[in-house]
Amino acid sequence: MENQIKGLHHITAIAGNAKRNVKFYTDTLGLHLVKKTVNFDDPNTYHLYYGDKTGAPGTILTFFPWEGISAGRRGARQATEIGYSISQGSLDFWLKRMDDHNIIHNKVAEKFGEQYLTVLDPDGLKLELTVAKNADNRLPWETTEIKADNAIKGFHNITITTNKIEPTARILTEVLGYKLLEQHVNRYRFVTDTVENANIVDLVEVAGEIAGHVAGGSVHHVAFRVSDEKTLMEYREKIAALGLHITDKIDRNYFYSLYFREPGGVLFEIATDNPGFAVDEPVDELGTHLMLPPQYESRRADIEQQLPQLF
Repeated sequence: MENQIKGLHHITAIAGNAKRNVKFYTDTLGLHLVKKTVNFDDPNTYHLYYGDKTGAPGTILTFFPWEGISAGRRGARQATEIGYSISQGSLDFWLKRMDDHNIIHNKVAEKFGEQYLTVLDPDGLKLELTVAKNADNRLPWETTEIKADNAIKGFHNITITTNKIEPTARILTEVLGYKLLEQHVNRYRFVTDTVENANIVDLVEVAGEIAGHVAGGSVHHVAFRVSDEKTLMEYREKIAALGLHITDKIDRNYFYSLYFREPGGVLFEIATDNPGFAVDEPVDELGTHLMLPPQYESRRADIEQQLPQLF
């Protein structure tokens, strides 16, 4: 199974105010700020990574926070919902916490036999805290207010809204190795058995839905996980053979990756497990330093002056 897709690696979204983003994800949701770095293409903007203690694949939500960016709009040709896994019995804790922090949320609902709570982050990004049917034994990051029995464990699923599921479903099944598990009305659940968690993609088919607009509060891209660079390049050949444009291998410091746009319009990435987030700072210090890509190190003083304060 080493040469297969192993579920979700990370999901990247767009935010507005960086300080507000950090407060919500670290304080309110209790995630670990794993890495504080900058956008490779815009070094005066942060790239923030949240996850578990080590930033394990399948737990990593990342943000490009652009101050003053307009609000996005959910719609077709987009990843529209990010599902997180929480423990059995923790929904009451999260309902109270959302009320106490004045966070917009819905009532607890159910799909595919799993209860979930829908929450909007400060930019309107749609999150779902889901009590999974299958036990999730991942060790979550704890805070003084959120202990392991309630803490978020990592991703449960990603939802993609599309006008027609077949082209995207074909990429999931024929290229990425997912299988259709079940369907309810217009929601189709695809899973891979190569990993136990962060292994679900839901496709929601809405024929008449207009295309969404990717901006503040939107998912920018969805990254799938492979073990190493050899496997990564095998997937490059496979995807290029379908006639889809796919990038060359890109070094993102903490993983190597490829990008391609699937036929339904969502930007997909394939990313490696190696080298991981401890490559430039110790595990116990992850997220405490501003880590710059080598090409920007000579500009550190200027970049630090331009970046907004996070705390």
